[in-house]
This record gives sequence, C-alpha cells and structure tokens, in this order.
Amino acid sequence: MKVSQIGLISTRIKELDPLFPVQDMLLKTGQIDQFSSGIYAYGHIPFLVKKSVEKIISEVLTKYGCSELSLPVLQTEALWQESGRLDKYVKDGVMFRVKTDKANYCLAPTAEEAVVNYARTRLTSYKQLPATYFQIGLKFRNEIRTRGYLLRGKSFDMMDAYSFGKDENDLNCEYENIKQAYLEIFQRLGLNVQPVGADSGDIGGNKSEEFMCLSAIGEDNILFDTKTGKAFNAELLEKPDYATYLKEVYGITDTTALVTRKAVELGHIFQLGEKYSQAMNATYVDEQGIQKPYVMGCYGIGVSRTVAMLYESSLVMNNGKFAGIALPASVAPYPLYIIPKFDDAAKAELANKIYQALQTDKVPVLYDDRADISIGVKIKDSKITGTPYTVVLGNSLDEGLVEVEDNRTGEKTAVALDQFVDYCKSLCGSR
Repeated sequence: MKVSQIGLISTRIKELDPLFPVQDMLLKTGQIDQFSSGIYAYGHIPFLVKKSVEKIISEVLTKYGCSELSLPVLQTEALWQESGRLDKYVKDGVMFRVKTDKANYCLAPTAEEAVVNYARTRLTSYKQLPATYFQIGLKFRNEIRTRGYLLRGKSFDMMDAYSFGKDENDLNCEYENIKQAYLEIFQRLGLNVQPVGADSGDIGGNKSEEFMCLSAIGEDNILFDTKTGKAFNAELLEKPDYATYLKEVYGITDTTALVTRKAVELGHIFQLGEKYSQAMNATYVDEQGIQKPYVMGCYGIGVSRTVAMLYESSLVMNNGKFAGIALPASVAPYPLYIIPKFDDAAKAELANKIYQALQTDKVPVLYDDRADISIGVKIKDSKITGTPYTVVLGNSLDEGLVEVEDNRTGEKTAVALDQFVDYCKSLCGSR
C-alpha cells in the first residue's frame, strides 16, 4: 500500500494528551476522525487493526464451538417491553430511540432480547443444547460521559456471545469454555489481561467476571488478594453482603491483604440463568417432554476498547518523550514501512522494483511514495503508523544490504538484498 493513499497527515505536533497520547496522535495525524463527542471514524490503518482484532476473536470463538451470526441493531421497542427492560433503559437515558408512524424502534445498546428471540425459534429440543451464538458489530449507547477517545463512546464495536443450556451444568461448562477462549484471544492479541470478579450490573445474573487490562489509564480499581492470587473489581465492596459473596464465590476471607491496581475493562462474562428466557417465554422441550426455560450465559468483548488499548499499549518512549507507535505483529496490517530515496534515480528505481516484487507476492507493506516529503519527515511518519519495522532503501543498497529497524527497540538488522522479500514474508508469517 502506498502512503499517499492512506490519508496520513504529516504535521509537527508539540503536545499530546498526557493520558491518551497514542490516540491523540492518531487524531492529529488523521488516522481517526472525531465526528462528535463519542463518535469516531477509523482511517485506513486503525480500521485494518480493528479487522485483525475481529478476525482473531472470530477464529478463536469458532474453534471453541461458537456459531457466528448477525442480529439487527435496529429493533422494535416491543421486543424490549417483552423482556421488561425498556422502561429502565429509557429512564436512564441510555437508549437511542426512533419513533415512526408504523412502530417505535431503538438502536440496541445490547443484544439479549434479539438473541433470545432468535434462539427460541431454533433451539426447541434438549438435543440441540447447549449452543452458543456470537456476533461482532456496532452498538449504540447514549454515554453521558464519553472518555478516552475509542475507550468509551456513543457508538462502538463489540463482540457479544450468548450460551443456551438445559441446566446449571451446561451453563458452567459453557462459561468456562468461553473464559478459556477469552484468555486465548487476549494472549494472541498480546495484551496483559486478567479475569477478575465483578458485579453483573444492569445485565443481571449471578456469577460475573471482567477481563481487565492492567494500565495506568484505567478508570477501574482492581483489588488483588495477595493470599489467594485472585482479583476482583473494587465495586464489589459496595455490595451489602460483599464479605459473604467474596468468601462463597472467590474464597477470599481477608480483605486486609488486598493490593489496588488501575485497569481497563476489555471483556465481561455473566451467568444469566433464566432471567431472560423466563421473561420472554423462551423454552425447549426436555427428555420428559416438559417445556423448560433456557439457562443462559452472556459474554462480551469491547472491540473498540481493545483497539484503543492495543494502540495505547504500543506507545514507544525515548528519554521520557513520545517516540512512536509499534503495534504487535499479530494485529499490525503492515509489518514494514519502506522509505525509498528519490534523490538517487538508480536507488529509486531499485526501491520501486522491490515494492513491485512484494506486491506480486502479496506481502503487505507500506511504501512511502511521497516525492515532495523529506526523508526526515518520512522517518518520523513511519514511527506513528504502528508498523513494527521501518527500512530506508538508501546507502546500504550499495553494499547489497537492507537495514531493517525494529520500531519498538530501535535495534537494526542487516538483511541481504536478495533475501529481503523472503524476510518480509517471515515478518508477516509471525502474525
């Protein structure tokens, strides 16, 4: 891909948001665009990063036996009246509503109602259970306090999954199945994420765990028990029976041995039980021919939040100052940023041949074709696109070498020119 085609803005930036410097850099260089408070557009590279995240989530959940689908975001309010949640969501001002002369609709902030409606026409027998559905797509919530650019917005991308089982055993098995899938997803994404005990909130249900990414920019306080090694969200201490709850669910009996850490919530899993299946008369026929409500679980990953944390976790500092962004190879759409020297006709021609060879072999790289931009500016730009590696096709070509710089560590590796295409392929193969 040519840099001239991705809409990158070359600009001298004096100050960055001290709390969210990477996303501020994305905004100021045109890689994301703010349309309104909490509403953002993704430019070329962040969009591909988001697609990489979605691909990993989809691959892992499918591997763990989950079925992917797509539910409508625009839903009738009658569906939410059926579950009994419409009045609360309207009263809290969370829901965006659309009134027409035919019916009243809403932009769904979550998908319990839609997925139960979908499942109850398909999962009619105990022989079809347990089953887990998931989708990845947009959600809408009227967040009064948007925060952290992509971390908390009014529109956001989310993966939500729902399990349907016959009994508590099915629920526990599917819950643990998804928990393991989440751990694999975040491990593949290269994020330091830990499951912690949490409150179910408005979703409802019993057991609940959040998947927290430890970070100084987090707005959640996580309490680690140094005796058991377990952790939970500090909000659990607000429960009137928190001591009994922590003892029964997590085996924590001494709250004096707790250490506080900041973290960002990227995922959440719930044991819903029969709350929605009973409210919406969603049942299956058991072995004795009796109609029974599904025992459900609910599981979510904030895709937009995960993209934001991937970027913020990819910050490169040099002597206490912002030095660039180096995304993990697992999600970087272009592992290499190539800078040719256009002031040397022979080297420029060779650089173009190298790029064409990479294109022929379908090796995704960024090629800075901008003839009116200096080498110095191009090198600076190469460090803010998130590419893990940068190469300047310049003087080392006289020796038959290409010098590849690791944008995270600054280390340089000399690669023989005739091996450069294969080397680029190996960088892509590590994703």
